[in-house]
Amino acid sequence: MNFFEQQDHAHRESKKLIFLFILAVIAIVITINLSLALLWQWYSAGQPGGGRLPAGFYLMTSVAVLLCIGAGTAFEMFRLRDGGDAVAQMAGGRLVAPDSRDMHERRLLNVVEEMSLAAGIACPNVYLLDEEDAINAFAAGYHQNEAVVAVTRGTLHRLTRDELQGVVAHEFSHILNGDMRMNIQLIGVLFGIQMLALFGRGLIEWGARFGGSRNRDDKGPPIGLVMLAAGVVLFVLGYLGIFFGRLIQSAVSRQREFLADASAVQFTRNPQGIGGALQKIGGLTEETGCGSAIQSQRAEQLSHLFLGAARPNFLSGLFATHPPLEERLQRVYGRQVRFVQAEELNDNEFSDTPAAASGFAAAASAPVSASTSAFPSGGNQDVQWGHHRNAATASGTAFPQAAASATDDMSLLQSACREPQSARALMCALLLDVTQLQAYQLQWQYIQQAAPELATQVKTLQIALANSGNSARLHWIDLAMPALKSCSEQQKASLLQLVAQLTGADGKLSENEFVLQTVLERRLSPNAARAVKVRYADLTMLKAETVLLISLLLSGSASQRAQGFAAASAVLPALRLQPTDLRVFAQPGQLDYQEVRQALVQLNQLAPLAKPLLIRAMLAAAQAQQGLDDQRQQELLRGVCAAIDVPIPDLHSMRDTLAH
Repeated sequence: MNFFEQQDHAHRESKKLIFLFILAVIAIVITINLSLALLWQWYSAGQPGGGRLPAGFYLMTSVAVLLCIGAGTAFEMFRLRDGGDAVAQMAGGRLVAPDSRDMHERRLLNVVEEMSLAAGIACPNVYLLDEEDAINAFAAGYHQNEAVVAVTRGTLHRLTRDELQGVVAHEFSHILNGDMRMNIQLIGVLFGIQMLALFGRGLIEWGARFGGSRNRDDKGPPIGLVMLAAGVVLFVLGYLGIFFGRLIQSAVSRQREFLADASAVQFTRNPQGIGGALQKIGGLTEETGCGSAIQSQRAEQLSHLFLGAARPNFLSGLFATHPPLEERLQRVYGRQVRFVQAEELNDNEFSDTPAAASGFAAAASAPVSASTSAFPSGGNQDVQWGHHRNAATASGTAFPQAAASATDDMSLLQSACREPQSARALMCALLLDVTQLQAYQLQWQYIQQAAPELATQVKTLQIALANSGNSARLHWIDLAMPALKSCSEQQKASLLQLVAQLTGADGKLSENEFVLQTVLERRLSPNAARAVKVRYADLTMLKAETVLLISLLLSGSASQRAQGFAAASAVLPALRLQPTDLRVFAQPGQLDYQEVRQALVQLNQLAPLAKPLLIRAMLAAAQAQQGLDDQRQQELLRGVCAAIDVPIPDLHSMRDTLAH
């Protein structure tokens, strides 16, 4: 399966899970109704009309139970409204500053940056669980635009760089496969069911305190005793609901872990990465017993998020959210392997240098030259687009030989990505247009008026971008995203407003400006963290929008555009595209980009399996024209992928696929 199939599978699993939880809630409601009916008959025995249930008894009881579960779920979801950041803080995580100087944290940040560039998504926030010595990690969030990756102190200090990369790749697969939103929803629903048990415990305490109180007619059992019995019913059934809820949760989670392990191997092309980490978890379990165990009080509640079993116990086989380590290792290596010791690395063993023969295919493990650095300006398309052939080199400063050969300008740009104010300045510098003097002067007026504190940095970064070739603009946005997301909501809004002013300084919107503005708005707007509701099953419902984007991508002579459009049409037979459907834009700079923006909004509401067809069609059109080597088409495709919330496709495998 590819990424889109996995997301579609995750959505189907979510629906199945919701259905099973609905059945569990219905069973709880029915059982509570029957139990309370018996208690009522017991309580009212001996009274006039005793044994009869009041009118609407079952309805009122059902509504009360559902309100209790719903209120608990709503309360927990409100607490988790900030998504991944809220979950990480709940687990005791500390946000790692993007510009951290600690060598262990710097290595972690570099690995996460590499993975985000390789996956073609915004770099997530990174959290460290300082109090946890076990080897574990998790990814959380409602949406890939606000995802976080959290690792324990043990992970940071006991794993080699390749093993850390394997762990991060495992967590990125959860982000890409659409597991995170379902995982957070599970936390909310299980807490809602737990509310019944908590309410029942309150009744037990009340009943125990006032157990001797009798009704006014001094007939029947004491009211306190009845409340005590009702509390026991709610307490038992509440935890019984949690019992079955965790069974359902565990069954789904185990399969997702197998998939994430396989994805990590495919992602890094190095089974020793995730495999070595799992071996060390087993070795640490044998040595100290902690292995992947999490000490946080929230460990049980968050257990399904983690890389390894967060809270092993005597029922771990029944409630296991993760398959046995031996079985996971068997699938990773294809054979049985032994656990290994997981001692903390000393300074001599610690390295931020990826192994030459591993990582993202050793085909390009040679040191990066000063001319290509982290983001080359021209010929090396392997690093510029999609899944890097050696994404371990993507963050430039990640290892010594790259840092030694990188220019001062590139180092300056990389540093700017890691601090909120300089990251905002970098976004402005990316939009400055020195080719039109009047517009350029107006852009500087906007900067001086809206953000005078950024002016000096903008000027410095503008020069650095010019010296580096002004390439890979969207990569800089990806790297700067954690720093930008750490800005206040007012700062984000001000930045987006300033970006709109800078792009409109010349009275028209260029293609490059449109792409950059679209990506920033999608990732920094107040709605960025919200998952988009699916409204369209396939592209046949959005034919005009599809034609618009394909036409916008094409360039060259009329015959070249026709050739590219024909290639795209062959990928989309259901749309029955005709040559006359191709739209021709005399001057793309004069295009109404509001129409394009609206098309992207509509296309983002496609079902997960429909989105790859659009990207595949656009890639086919580009392949037919420039062989996927045209930088303009690459940036436009990257912008489209960001706007409709899909990762950048693997250019190399896509090139081979399209060739056949």
